[in-house]
Amino acid sequence: MEDKNFEIVSTQSNIDWVGRKVTGAHHGTIAVKAGELILHDGKLAGGKITVDITSIKILDITDAATNAQFASHLASADFFSTEKYPESTLEITSVSGNYVEGNLTITMTSFPVGFDVAVNVNGDHLTATGKLVIDRTKYEMKFRSGNFFRDLGDTLIYNDFELNMSITAKAA
Repeated sequence: MEDKNFEIVSTQSNIDWVGRKVTGAHHGTIAVKAGELILHDGKLAGGKITVDITSIKILDITDAATNAQFASHLASADFFSTEKYPESTLEITSVSGNYVEGNLTITMTSFPVGFDVAVNVNGDHLTATGKLVIDRTKYEMKFRSGNFFRDLGDTLIYNDFELNMSITAKAA
């Protein structure tokens, strides 16, 4: 029974995000800052991923001023409070087959999450992909949520957002 640690290669890893509202959706990227994945007997067994929340980019808004305004809003206390909480973490607590459970911390608030992951190991290189669906209101992001505000009409922002992770790691 052998454990093998893989250090995340941040420049080759990324997270694509999608947030939806009544009138459409926005999408972009968030940078993976650091982390490691642990394999036990060749299978994913644990790890931790640190995300640089200050790196949020919006890819679907091409007007520079509108993009900057939206990015500033995502960084504000209405959403991620990046000045106060520049990082988020996902700590894997258990793995069963392709299903991962862990604790996701955003804005210093932690909740358990579960999601499917695909892991491929080729020698000293590992790739992992997975999709998390997160309820933003658990992390104090209540802006235009139908759970907290009435009569939002077409300004309603759905609570769930998606994080599509693509991680590359190298044996430590």
